[in-house]
Amino acid sequence: MHKSMSYIVFCLILLSIVSLTTVIPISSNNADCDKEFKSPSDLKMSRGINIGNALEAPREGEWGVYIMDEYFSIIKNAGFDTVRIPIRWSAHAEEKPPFKISEAFFNRVDHVVNVSLKQNLITIINIHHYEEIMYELEKHRERLISLWRQIAEHYKDYPESLYFELLNEPHGDLTDDIWNSLVEELVKTIRESNPTRKIIIGPTDWNSVYKLKDLRLPKDENIIVTFHFYTPFEFTHQGAEWVKPTPPTGVKWRGSEAERRRIREELDIAAKWAKENNAILLMGEFGAYSRADIESRIRWTSFVAREAEKRGIAWCYWEFCSGFGAYDPVKKEWRKELLEALVSGKHYVSVESEYGEFSGTGWYEEGSYALIRLMEKDTLALDVFDHFEGLGQNDRIIDDKTIEIYVDGPRVIKAVWRKNIIMISIFVAISILILLAFAVIIFKKKTKIVKS
Repeated sequence: MHKSMSYIVFCLILLSIVSLTTVIPISSNNADCDKEFKSPSDLKMSRGINIGNALEAPREGEWGVYIMDEYFSIIKNAGFDTVRIPIRWSAHAEEKPPFKISEAFFNRVDHVVNVSLKQNLITIINIHHYEEIMYELEKHRERLISLWRQIAEHYKDYPESLYFELLNEPHGDLTDDIWNSLVEELVKTIRESNPTRKIIIGPTDWNSVYKLKDLRLPKDENIIVTFHFYTPFEFTHQGAEWVKPTPPTGVKWRGSEAERRRIREELDIAAKWAKENNAILLMGEFGAYSRADIESRIRWTSFVAREAEKRGIAWCYWEFCSGFGAYDPVKKEWRKELLEALVSGKHYVSVESEYGEFSGTGWYEEGSYALIRLMEKDTLALDVFDHFEGLGQNDRIIDDKTIEIYVDGPRVIKAVWRKNIIMISIFVAISILILLAFAVIIFKKKTKIVKS
């Protein structure tokens, strides 16, 4: 009984020590979305979103997404002006000439497109997941051309705010020369019925920015060039089950200078090419999979969107309500911080810290300063704040617990703590004294028992 009592007291002492070192979650103050991106005068779209995993599934709903009419007003009201609708036409067309597209499927696409256009959204339809043509070109070449002839004829009287995108992420056997030749033929086919409609064309190697230089465009003033952006892939696709081998999880994107430089350099390649070729650019897909931590996703998403906008590049986030989704279809609400990362026009400033609470974290305009201050409450803690780590040359130290962070992108500042030797010594001394006192009591009890 006496041994049990001593053990309980010892545990209570340890519990009191641990309670003083409890980690306090970091708070954030999110600003309202209030900045409108001004797109180039010759490009009506600026900020868009993909409604993915729906009409490009083998059958709509098979991948967990069925397009609801209300999605388009939700998207419009959130501040987007463009919707990209990936479509697997090849799953709904005959495999032999004349490769007729199902009337029922045309009706479904018509409905989706009409609802989107009624919301005054630029609406992009493409041919998506036509995997057969990537590896059996000669067998499917005429079928692809026939699909576009039917699509173009079907939508020839639709408003100019409906755009056509030739083929999602050409790769495999679609080498640069083969793809350029096919592009010329597809554009010619579409122009037979749609002489001025906007046509979107991307380079090979999965719409790689590095392949823009090998893209040969027809002489046509209504061409938009697209590329997809998932750099760094090991971050954006961590845990993606469809990628083999599946990239490991746990990869963070903190917005370090090296990380930001890598993104800027790739976007500069696109911007430089566009300027040299007098081309209009669309970053047709970019996003980070939900297996990445949300803080990293927010930082990466806001930075990529802002850097694209600086270069006059319109974008469409991948995607609306599935694995990369900015919208939660179950709760029927936006994932607020991801939405802000896309449309607020701001950058997120945060503090990485094992302990404590800091004021001033949240969304800030580029070029502004974020005032970060440690909010200390407990003077008996066994760990005390020491200094901030990761400051840049434009940041300012106000005092030993307050800094001003210059916002030139997403910023993560680390708070470094050290052991409070004085308090540790006091608690250790008290613990020893208490243990000694109990030891004396136990000893006296045992002595008394022996004597009796």
